[in-house]
Amino acid sequence: MVIGLLFCSPVMAEPVVGLGREPVFDAQWALQASQAAIGRTLDAYTLRDDAGKPVSLEAFRGKPLVISLLYSSCYHTCPVTTRHLATVANKAWEIFGEQSFTVISIGFDTRFDTPQAMATFARQQGLDKRVNWRFLSGSAEVISRLTHQLGFLYAASPKGFDHLVQATVIDAKGVVYRQVYGETFQTQLLTEPLRTLILGTPAEAETPLDELLRRVRFFCTTYDPIRDAYRYDYSLFVGLFCGASVILLGFALLLREWRRSRKDPSA
Repeated sequence: MVIGLLFCSPVMAEPVVGLGREPVFDAQWALQASQAAIGRTLDAYTLRDDAGKPVSLEAFRGKPLVISLLYSSCYHTCPVTTRHLATVANKAWEIFGEQSFTVISIGFDTRFDTPQAMATFARQQGLDKRVNWRFLSGSAEVISRLTHQLGFLYAASPKGFDHLVQATVIDAKGVVYRQVYGETFQTQLLTEPLRTLILGTPAEAETPLDELLRRVRFFCTTYDPIRDAYRYDYSLFVGLFCGASVILLGFALLLREWRRSRKDPSA
């Protein structure tokens, strides 16, 4: 079930005990918990991939990571969210490079989100062949601790789960950097923080030339609202180069005339 534009299936507020009612979902409380996660460093949790092999979150350090939490039995919101996330991620990979960041989808319904279930979900979304997108599951204890660190609240409901629909951007050191909300969201909400992390953050053992090239790419990467995509626009540097060339040419001509006038005082 989707609540507003941000929620799919459950976050709950304080339980209502003894009244014979379901726990009430508090959207504001969920949003506050999600925002409070920014700045936290994720622990090196061990999850399992869709083949059942152990995978540590620490293995994704060194470049940005996008985490999307879902439950594989969801028939509408989670598939829609995943396909939209794939559309935006593809635009980012196109300009920043296929290896610039990784996306992982994690099943939080530990009763049913087995490696096999996550593999089926990935195949249904057409993402089972992507090397830069992983579908993971984990034990109840690991998922409970991980979702807490991510500020992701959820609770069972008659139609599945109610939860905040969020994609979490993690930096290269494993720190929660940004939260992006909604089944569908504007491309820039995800690509801008990724651009900053990929092109705006110095890499370890970066040479001066690498730093210069990174800064050039950062300033030349622009968003095209018509195409809803990013592109490299070097027109600023081309203009600077042309302007500098004109100045140098003018200086060379003046210098030549000055030298000529010194050789021939009568001129």
